[in-house]
Amino acid sequence: MPQLTIVVPAYNESAVLKSFHRRLQQVLDELPLDCNVLYVDDGSRDDTWSIIESLIALDSRTGAIKLSRNFGKEAALTAGLDAVTADAAVVIDADLQDPPELIPALVEQWQAGYDVVYATRSAREGETPFKRFTAAAFYRSMERLSDTAIPRDTGDFRLLSRRALDALGQLRERQRFMKGLFSWIGYRQTSVRYLREPREAGTTKWNYWRLAQLAIEGITSFSTAPLRLATWVGVGAAGFAFVYGLWVLIHALLYGDPVRGYPTLILVILFLGGVQLLALGVIGEYLGRNYAESKQRPLYFVEEQHLPRRQP
Repeated sequence: MPQLTIVVPAYNESAVLKSFHRRLQQVLDELPLDCNVLYVDDGSRDDTWSIIESLIALDSRTGAIKLSRNFGKEAALTAGLDAVTADAAVVIDADLQDPPELIPALVEQWQAGYDVVYATRSAREGETPFKRFTAAAFYRSMERLSDTAIPRDTGDFRLLSRRALDALGQLRERQRFMKGLFSWIGYRQTSVRYLREPREAGTTKWNYWRLAQLAIEGITSFSTAPLRLATWVGVGAAGFAFVYGLWVLIHALLYGDPVRGYPTLILVILFLGGVQLLALGVIGEYLGRNYAESKQRPLYFVEEQHLPRRQP
């Protein structure tokens, strides 16, 4: 019988874990597959791990990995996917915004021959208009900037076949943007649309600062457009300065050179200084990524591990 592992990264999700596991069990009971669940505790500071241990004791299909500290969701996802030995894996968050009841639809597309089946949000319930606007702007910006086609309005909720998992396991870069990596590996991919529900319990761990950092991570991981933009801004500023300097020279030759233009001079200096600092910031962002990669540190460390027990 084909095997399926559900990988669930969790960070301070004690308020919702039991409800999530109950709904997930009901779904897995109906699937004609050998299913198990693998939780990844990303250094939670509440009682998430103790709840996971209780779930392991009650359900033989459940396993877990506890990381030594909070490495971030991308690393936690990587740790979970590295441990999968099944024929396919589904990645899903524990907050119940992504419904476990959609998993059979993902499995159906996998059995039809697709290697990556991602869940695309048709609507985002329970989020502010500003959050929906920024999310839409990010996905559409990535669509234009990246050479890799990253699906719109699509998170980490998806199914990966065995060969997609093997391909993903070869990508060991330290600065990880998983949504881009899922697309970059290629193979046959398709989508299943769904309505994203509000979080059932607990609070989101993604404030606007962390979302902005993730956006920068995505753009710098899959596009050199910011570097090209800095180049063209520099070329434009140099061209403007040359034309303006030529005009000043001609004006001085024809009409003399009264001492004027101090505000204009200050404005030009501030503008060019701002452009230079912007370009240095963009270069620094890419240089920092190269520095992090050159150290070759492990992506994560495991403190404790309980793999799911095989079903008879």
